[in-house]
Amino acid sequence: MPKISRKGINMPESPIRKLVPYAEEAHKQGKIVYYLNIGQPDIKTPTIALDAVKVHSLDILAYSRSEGSEDYRRKIAKYYERNSIHVTHNDIIVTTGGSEALLFAFGSIMDEDDEIIIPEPFYANYNGFSTASGVNVVPVISKIEDNFALPPIEEFEKLITPKTKAILICNPGNPTGYLYSKEEIKKLTSIVKKHDLFLIADEVYREFVYDGISHYSILQEPGLENHAIVIDSVSKRYSMCGARIGYLVSKNKEVIKTALKFAQARLSPPTLAQIASEAALETPQSYFDDVIEEYVKRRNILIEELEKIPGVKVAKPNGAFYCIAELPVKNSDDFARWLLESFDYQNNTIMVAPAAGFYSTPGVGKNQIRIAYVLNEESLRIAVKILAEALKAYKD
Repeated sequence: MPKISRKGINMPESPIRKLVPYAEEAHKQGKIVYYLNIGQPDIKTPTIALDAVKVHSLDILAYSRSEGSEDYRRKIAKYYERNSIHVTHNDIIVTTGGSEALLFAFGSIMDEDDEIIIPEPFYANYNGFSTASGVNVVPVISKIEDNFALPPIEEFEKLITPKTKAILICNPGNPTGYLYSKEEIKKLTSIVKKHDLFLIADEVYREFVYDGISHYSILQEPGLENHAIVIDSVSKRYSMCGARIGYLVSKNKEVIKTALKFAQARLSPPTLAQIASEAALETPQSYFDDVIEEYVKRRNILIEELEKIPGVKVAKPNGAFYCIAELPVKNSDDFARWLLESFDYQNNTIMVAPAAGFYSTPGVGKNQIRIAYVLNEESLRIAVKILAEALKAYKD
């Protein structure tokens, strides 16, 4: 029989999606499953975006430019300008989701066996993108005891080798909800400039920041122009996950020129989704104000209820809509599967994301889960009650 590639064998399973068959089986058994495992907001997509697709006047659904339509990119640049980020449309490549932007970034700046330093826990697909690109992740551990704050600069510096090409952060963070401060960005700036590295920031949750704190983009940092690469997306900002539209943004002309070659190889981003995404840029601020207010309520309920459960430790997020909870169990993979296969509370159960998949250090995070607070307040309370009852019943 022909053999599968080593890259294919090493490609990690999604900790977010791998339990889907068990959830489907739970449904077949008549259980109600509350989904805390995936960042699919229940917030309605802006009507203006959906209407733009309904009323388009296209006669042919043709290719767009490989870098995305110029009108759309000019409007994206204006969006950034409103957020005190000064870029032009020529600094932007529209991609098929933030995922493709990350793949383009990896392909543009790293060769096989190069290294990228990432504070962990991190978005699980960073492992997958690195494997697909033949790049090695070098983790620097942040801890729940420190609310997942940036580790000391010395921890980064001692990991830098001749193969190190970049540092990657997610700000605000998935899965932790951690929001990097301006001071932390400046510390990272000093490292990448000193060692001539790239700094990649996944900023797809930029709008979702709480408690009066402001988001500070790496594109706002003076002197970082040739080092900074931003990954962005409409998925969470406008609750448009299915549109699959993202951006790669950099003032480094060589990065953009190189990434464009990858963009040309895949032809173009989807045309109808660009129409919807361009219209979404006209979404009024009141939409975001309401969304932020809703997520703050959900976060507060979730943290308050989790802290009532004996043996549970939780980090309070200042951004995005995720948190990491440490449970009094040995293996959260086994626990998550048991929740779907063998447990119910009044015919209800929950689906969570085991957190080990958000680390690349073996054995770390095995007693943690990621929770996405994308359910309404009543459902969140029910879900945490189910978790509390499950922990009482579970035997390692």
